[in-house]
Amino acid sequence: GTIMTDALAPFLTPERKERMVSSTPMARLGQPEDIAAAALFLVSPASSWITGKILGVDGGVEAPNF
Repeated sequence: GTIMTDALAPFLTPERKERMVSSTPMARLGQPEDIAAAALFLVSPASSWITGKILGVDGGVEAPNF
């Protein structure tokens, strides 16, 4: 999924942003905090029974939406 960063901002016209949001099942672009929260989960005891899995932090996007 698309993460709203300073690097993305110059390429994000209002029309492009609307198209990206509308093609994201969670109906918003990701924030850096969304990635940080997933990383925090993975390094916490809460994930101690997880091994060898891919954690999709993508808002439900199945294909690139840029």
